[in-house]
Amino acid sequence: MEEFLNLINKRQSCRKYLDKHVEKEKLIKCIEAARLAPSACNSQPWHFVVVNNKELSPKVAMCLQDKVMNKFTTECPAFIIVVEEGGNLTSRTGALIKQQDYRSVDIGIAAEHICLAATEQNLGTCILGWFDEKKLKRLLNISKLKRIRLAIAIGYAADDNLRRKIRKDINEIATFL
Repeated sequence: MEEFLNLINKRQSCRKYLDKHVEKEKLIKCIEAARLAPSACNSQPWHFVVVNNKELSPKVAMCLQDKVMNKFTTECPAFIIVVEEGGNLTSRTGALIKQQDYRSVDIGIAAEHICLAATEQNLGTCILGWFDEKKLKRLLNISKLKRIRLAIAIGYAADDNLRRKIRKDINEIATFL
């Protein structure tokens, strides 16, 4: 258990990357980790667009930025774009009956699997929810009917200093009965 908690503690949002290419094999391992993530009724409501080249990555970075947000992505060598898929009939039916968006929950779990797999391979990540979806869809030729839910910046961290995590006390977030 200690090793797992150490991995979780080591994972942090990286906002400064080295100018170093990310090996395709490492990205494949991250996607494999996401593929194994649990999902409602095993619906796997995701598709991952992996961008890892010097020509396209800066263009993706521009879609993730505005005047204030995510300027650091300019130096990021790779991205994993998480596209929401419809899910299967069972999960869609359950979502309607229970008025619960299982796809968003499932995508969040898969994204964290990606980040933990990256951390295990000494890569830094940052999950981004702020981006120009229309521009990103056009750039990556993603259907207008699909939704991009997240982008994950991924690369070698320029600074490996582990920041102290400031979190609520366990008694504020959990009730034990």
